[in-house]
Amino acid sequence: MGVLKKTTPFTHYHTYMGRKIFLNLAVNDLNKSVEFFIKLGFTFNPQFTDENATMMNVAEDIHVMLVVEKFFKTFTTKEIADAHSVSEVLIGISSPDKEEVDAIFNRAIEAGGKPNIEPVDHGFMY
Repeated sequence: MGVLKKTTPFTHYHTYMGRKIFLNLAVNDLNKSVEFFIKLGFTFNPQFTDENATMMNVAEDIHVMLVVEKFFKTFTTKEIADAHSVSEVLIGISSPDKEEVDAIFNRAIEAGGKPNIEPVDHGFMY
């Protein structure tokens, strides 16, 4: 006879539904950030949107919370990195081919993004 492990609703959910990822990013201007990511083709969940934050859908189980800095500070005692002068995080998103990567990159530049380094082709990763 096997040993049964006591579960909570939380462990039960994750056992059968899998985990979801919610990455939180501090932003200066929520509306400007939303406009930028819409131009890249992302969508947002209005159920998790107010003047302090919004939930950007990346994949079925991956979401990015864009959080206004003032509200973001209520979740941490640490300083928020100034993205204009330091790197805090690098985020990679899969794509079916180089052409789509280049197209997203070009849309990002057109929407006001700035290039950091030249593309590097590793063969298995671009």
